[in-house]
Amino acid sequence: MLVQSLCIPKHQCIKISETATLREALKTLEDTGYRCVPVLDQSGQEFKGNIYKMHIYRHGMNGGSLDDNVMTLIKNTSKFIYTASNFFEVFFSIKELPYIAVLNDDGQFFGILPHGKMLGMLEEAWNRDSGSYVLTVALSEQKGAIEKIAKIVNKYSTVASLMTLDAKSSVMRRVLITLPLDCDEKTKNKIVKKLNEKGLRVVAVEDLELRV
Repeated sequence: MLVQSLCIPKHQCIKISETATLREALKTLEDTGYRCVPVLDQSGQEFKGNIYKMHIYRHGMNGGSLDDNVMTLIKNTSKFIYTASNFFEVFFSIKELPYIAVLNDDGQFFGILPHGKMLGMLEEAWNRDSGSYVLTVALSEQKGAIEKIAKIVNKYSTVASLMTLDAKSSVMRRVLITLPLDCDEKTKNKIVKKLNEKGLRVVAVEDLELRV
């Protein structure tokens, strides 16, 4: 469900057939301004990989023919996810790619998930656009620490979002708590004071209204 909600469906994607030449692929890339586009088989169902503008340019500069088949320079042949893939599968698959191909349960090309949409979802989850302050709490591995933080914050306000960092660290972890828009400075100060008193050290406070 997550993937399908972020995915650009097949009928809206710019695609190239595996039978196309590099010249035809380059024209499509230059006309659209995209770095790369997906390549599909002749039936339009099977994802074959991606073709990149940069690789075609390099091929031509090195004396290669633009009449060569597009499959000559195909990349990312195994870079795809499924419509049922979970968040972490998507996050760790997309990495440096401008997008990742999405396949349906039958292994057929469903569409693409752009990198920007993934980042947008993470930003929305962080709730920066509808928050007032972000508190960074540093804590050693304490059982029930997250529950304790939430309980203190909820005494004065609500938790708009919460994110933990340094999950692999056995020494120190950071917790980012976004407070809602209606949390004023006075309330924020009370929360910070109480967290510090309880041994939950607030090491940074970001005022989201002061963002450039």
